[in-house]
Amino acid sequence: MDGTNEVDLETKRETMEPETEGIKKDLELEAIGTANEAAMDAELQQLEERLSTRKKPRREVTFANPAVFTYVLVGFASIGGLLSGLDQSLISGANLYMPNDLNLSSNMASLVNSGMPLGAVAGAFILSPVNEYLGRRQAIIWACILYTLGAALEAGAIDFGMMFAGRFILGTGVGLEGGTVPIYVSESVPKKIRGNLVSLYQFNIALGEVFGYVVAAIFVNVPGNWRYILGSSLLFSTILLVAMFFLPESPRYLMHKGEELEAYVVWKRIRGFDSLEAKLEFLGMKRSVVMENEEQSQTKRYPWMDFVTNPRARRAIVYANIMVFLGQFTGVNAVMYYMSVLMSAIGFNDKESVFMSLVGGGALMLGTIPAVLYMERFGRRYWANTMLPGFFIGLVFVGVGYQIPLDRYPKAAEGLYLTGLILYMGFFGSYACLTWVIPSEVFPTYLRSYGMTTSDANLFLCSFIVTYNFTQMMDSMTRIGLTLGFYGGIAVLGWFYQILFMPETKNKSLEEIDEIFSTPTSVIVRENIKNTAQVMRDLASFRWKRVFYPVA
Repeated sequence: MDGTNEVDLETKRETMEPETEGIKKDLELEAIGTANEAAMDAELQQLEERLSTRKKPRREVTFANPAVFTYVLVGFASIGGLLSGLDQSLISGANLYMPNDLNLSSNMASLVNSGMPLGAVAGAFILSPVNEYLGRRQAIIWACILYTLGAALEAGAIDFGMMFAGRFILGTGVGLEGGTVPIYVSESVPKKIRGNLVSLYQFNIALGEVFGYVVAAIFVNVPGNWRYILGSSLLFSTILLVAMFFLPESPRYLMHKGEELEAYVVWKRIRGFDSLEAKLEFLGMKRSVVMENEEQSQTKRYPWMDFVTNPRARRAIVYANIMVFLGQFTGVNAVMYYMSVLMSAIGFNDKESVFMSLVGGGALMLGTIPAVLYMERFGRRYWANTMLPGFFIGLVFVGVGYQIPLDRYPKAAEGLYLTGLILYMGFFGSYACLTWVIPSEVFPTYLRSYGMTTSDANLFLCSFIVTYNFTQMMDSMTRIGLTLGFYGGIAVLGWFYQILFMPETKNKSLEEIDEIFSTPTSVIVRENIKNTAQVMRDLASFRWKRVFYPVA
């Protein structure tokens, strides 16, 4: 055989390898399931027969196609992300006028800006008890009530105290909802699209931020504009509040609470049992949750202590919170809250600053779209290590833009700054989806609400620290020192952390992810080094297909 034919065969093998692996996995799943399908059907039939004893609730909505219900559930639940993003960006436009009208000092204005993330920390601390005792659905309903109360106080504020109280209460709703919606979605959707659909929450955050800048632009010329700007979120909180009365509870939460029949009913409505995979995942969930509950009732009074004593739980909480820290300490929320002020600093007037803020918000929103579409195709690890260097490059452009004298070369300074901002916000939009995907899937069911409390509190505490200290840090470090030295430095360190310690969880059920975190960290690191070395060899050999189209 000549060399040409060998090359052709190698190319053909590499082209077919991803397809072959995918078919192989499907055949393995089918073989396992087919052998026990009769037993599974019998177990499900027993639950079906018990339905005659169940009283149907008055507001129970059902669709003929369960897949439609899945997307309806995700769509409405993700409005919580839109609310979160909206309330983060509305303050940017209000910052141009509200401090003067309320006679706020610079320190008071900083407290008002950071009042929402501070309140969100409080919301994160009540997330665990509310989720554990009331459920995911009720937690979202209470978050909507807090949103509504906080927005009303903001719109009617007459002094610093009232404005701060409104921001804090609204933030409590953000913290409670922000940790609950990703759990609710991840516990309800198929594993093959879980990453994509949880990423939709981040897309809605970005969409809400764009809406916030649009609302600011609409009301910028209206007397008392900031009151209309801050009060506009009442519309969306009302829509979500009404919708949640018609959506079901998470099936995994119901199973966790021993309501097996209700879990079966919800699964049938939102997932169905037509496919072998749906049957396997439901019964696997049932056995896993029952086993966890029996274990806890026999051995533990305080299950959250497992984060200290259980290596599997400890790995999950360390990993999830480091990923949250990396996302927040690259400065994105500080940039969002002060967007209009930063635009003013590079030469735009107040009205232009409100409109130009749409550039950053729009880039963030567009950046989330690839994650929603392709995260499950490429995987969490591949996605994180590709996106993080991208927004570091954006920070470099922003830093260079700061160095150009604004009085001599205004267009060059504005052009470089805006280019860097678009790159930074766009790549961060894709990366930020991991902030919600990872904590929602790495904790075991009995610890998920406790684990999400730590991640949620960590996220908003980091946001508070970065936002509250933004002005002081910029003054002491200079703008380029803060942008490249601090935010950029954390991005670089985070990239190395991800290469070494980040496991891959794509296309795995929540129960299969348990197995990944049950292995020692050293095993994960060795596997990551091996995979990274293979990617480097593929790059050196120009095997682009293997690098850019990894095996599913």
